[in-house]
Amino acid sequence: MDGEDLVADRRARPKAGLSRDKVLDAALDFVDREGIAALTMRKLGAELGVEAMTIYHHVGNKGELLDGLVGRVARRAAVGLPRDGVDEPSAGPVGDWTEWARAFAVGLRAELLCHPGVLPLIATRPLSSADDLELLEEWLAALAGAGLALGRAMDVINALAAFTVGHTLAEAGRTPGERADAPDLDDVAPDPARFPLLAEVTATRVGLDFAERFDRTVDFILAGYRDMSQE
Repeated sequence: MDGEDLVADRRARPKAGLSRDKVLDAALDFVDREGIAALTMRKLGAELGVEAMTIYHHVGNKGELLDGLVGRVARRAAVGLPRDGVDEPSAGPVGDWTEWARAFAVGLRAELLCHPGVLPLIATRPLSSADDLELLEEWLAALAGAGLALGRAMDVINALAAFTVGHTLAEAGRTPGERADAPDLDDVAPDPARFPLLAEVTATRVGLDFAERFDRTVDFILAGYRDMSQE
């Protein structure tokens, strides 16, 4: 093996101490700062102090890296959720599985607001790896264990996830890496003569509280599915 081959071989070897978790954490930090469009294997390697080829010992390709980021955020959002239904169901009319479902939506929104750069990914790349499917299996088991039919449990997870991702994307506004000069409609004052209702909304901020809107809509979604499950 000549000198050039030896250098190439050393660069291709996995770096001691580097792991898949460290690669995903570094990628998440990068996306939080620069945005998903700026992420390349070369730039990620520079973040980790390795050649880009070294990363492929831990993620097979960029698609696997992106899927890993989705799973990473989903797992962080699920921290603290009970795995086998609800620990202590409330005696009120909402109770049982709806408590778990609300905690799921609230946790997902909180995690996405911490990592808005991942929003374009999580909106378009479903959980797909074996590890991530285990997470989905846990969610279904929690709802089924709390008394919800399996098909309805899948509906609830999908409905809450889709709403939470869309709502949080609007709430976050510009994700990292987007143009800073993009117009922000929140800063536009509508002409009150032409748009009296919109002008009142802008002036009073009524109906513009994202947290209140999120909570109310989650309540509506859960109430609807709760009523259907009782039919």
